[in-house]
Amino acid sequence: MEIIKLFDEERDKALAQAEAEPERRGFFDRMKQAVSRTRESFSSRIEGIVAMTRAVDEQALEELENALLASDLGVPTTTAILDALRERARRQDIAGGEELRSLLKEQLRTILEAPQRPVAEPASPPKVTFLVGVNGTGKTTTSGKLAAWSRGQGHSVLLCAADTFRAAAIEQLEIWASRSGVEMIKTRQGGDPAAVLFDAIGAAKARGIHHLYVDTAGRLHTKTGLMDELDKMRRTAARLIPDAPHEVLLVMDATTGQNGLQQARLFTASAGVTGIVLTKLDGTAKGGIAVAIARELNLPVRFSGVGEKMEDLLEFSPGEFVDSLLG
Repeated sequence: MEIIKLFDEERDKALAQAEAEPERRGFFDRMKQAVSRTRESFSSRIEGIVAMTRAVDEQALEELENALLASDLGVPTTTAILDALRERARRQDIAGGEELRSLLKEQLRTILEAPQRPVAEPASPPKVTFLVGVNGTGKTTTSGKLAAWSRGQGHSVLLCAADTFRAAAIEQLEIWASRSGVEMIKTRQGGDPAAVLFDAIGAAKARGIHHLYVDTAGRLHTKTGLMDELDKMRRTAARLIPDAPHEVLLVMDATTGQNGLQQARLFTASAGVTGIVLTKLDGTAKGGIAVAIARELNLPVRFSGVGEKMEDLLEFSPGEFVDSLLG
């Protein structure tokens, strides 16, 4: 009986893996396509180093350093990776280009996985997620895509139009709410964001909604009035639901590279950010910024935007990202 039970468990495991494989391949292919610009510049440089390197020496490491910097990993992250590789070479020779590639993948994956942590879940719904960041990063669009993603996970969703500052922000979110098939709570332009949040939380509770996504006004960390407004919204959420907001996602534009990283570094210090949504990853050759974010901000990349369509928002996977870059 024990043998039969063991066989059944192994069979069920194999079937589950077989069923998951097409989904995993689909995700991998989409991520690979999204980072194609980065891969073309980065991987071609790496392939050149791998092909020419029989024994890894300082010249090979310097060429690797240039490749990492060109992909926008930034000086601190690149230096950390090179220091680790040099330490490995000092303790044990790196046999050649293929081993160097393998060690580089391991380094990148380790950096991306380090800040990953379980997502906070409330004791009872709704789960409240704030979308924050500067204008132009795709914050409102991301709110709509997240609503569609959550619905795809089988959850009920409500959107809150708390960006009452920017003209047309409410109308834009209404379009995304309609596309994703969810309802939205709004007020007039120029209204009090904390007040509309109050109404949205009340509605979410009354309707038994699982996820409430709150699109906030685009702001810089230096805009004191808007930051105070965000603090007021956080206090409102916490007063109505314990530990809310449960997530604060900073929406970053990947095409801005290191400039965006500096902005995000200052922003996260004042907004209680718990994770990053990296948009427009398909439009840049500087996808290495994802690695710099993980190391320098100590924040997980939670989602990546890879296009304009509703389904073009992928839950970020460090392993899939690195494999997409380096094969």
